[in-house]
Amino acid sequence: MYNAAGTLDKDQLIARYAPLVKRIAYHLMAKLPASVQVEDIIQNGMLGLLDAMSRYEEGLGAQFETYAVQRIRGAMLDGLRENDWLPRSLRREMRRIETAVHSLEQLHGRQPSEGELAQALDMSLAEYQKMLQEARGYQLVYFEDFSEEDDDDFLERHIVGEAMDPLTLLENSNMRAVLVQAIEDLPEREKMVMGLYYEEDLNLREIGEVMGVSESRVCQLHSQAIARLRSRISGASKEGTRNGRRGRQPANAA
Repeated sequence: MYNAAGTLDKDQLIARYAPLVKRIAYHLMAKLPASVQVEDIIQNGMLGLLDAMSRYEEGLGAQFETYAVQRIRGAMLDGLRENDWLPRSLRREMRRIETAVHSLEQLHGRQPSEGELAQALDMSLAEYQKMLQEARGYQLVYFEDFSEEDDDDFLERHIVGEAMDPLTLLENSNMRAVLVQAIEDLPEREKMVMGLYYEEDLNLREIGEVMGVSESRVCQLHSQAIARLRSRISGASKEGTRNGRRGRQPANAA
């Protein structure tokens, strides 16, 4: 894949890895609403591939394809964030669910049921499940989730390099431990959905066949699992912020 000058041959790389961009795009589309156009995802992915070509150095210790996949997915997610494909009203509603999850979990010492969450949100179970289904593609982490009004940005306090992103942030030992425990605490059906989706790489239809439920029901379970995980992660990050503030208090603080 190198030319006579000893540099990466971009034309050959594009021809070789364009199918990879398409595979990643269609896999990502399974998580997104029908309003998102796969052509836009692929276009952003190709920009990520070009970026990988210009930045890649063999000395980084990673094979080009491994490095390119990260850049391709990152470019696709950046494009989705910029286009704000999930309506803000729906994002607000999902944050209401996260707040209800946190409150009920603190109250009962366990994960709340769908019925309890619907009641806490003053809506019927059918309305609640419809909201979950409409939230297809709701992400585990957004950049703006780590900032608060009148506060410095959480990412600015923790990121040590430009290459860091929310997914990388989750890989630090404390946050990763919180996420692992949060997944372990999920109700069994939601835990199964997450395992089949992210570990076995099955799509929603295939998961429905395994579990004996409809694709729409799998979508609901997935959205609800994400809300539970986000609630736990958000609580952990805020607790870390409070601890950090206490640690920065002057010695004569009362």
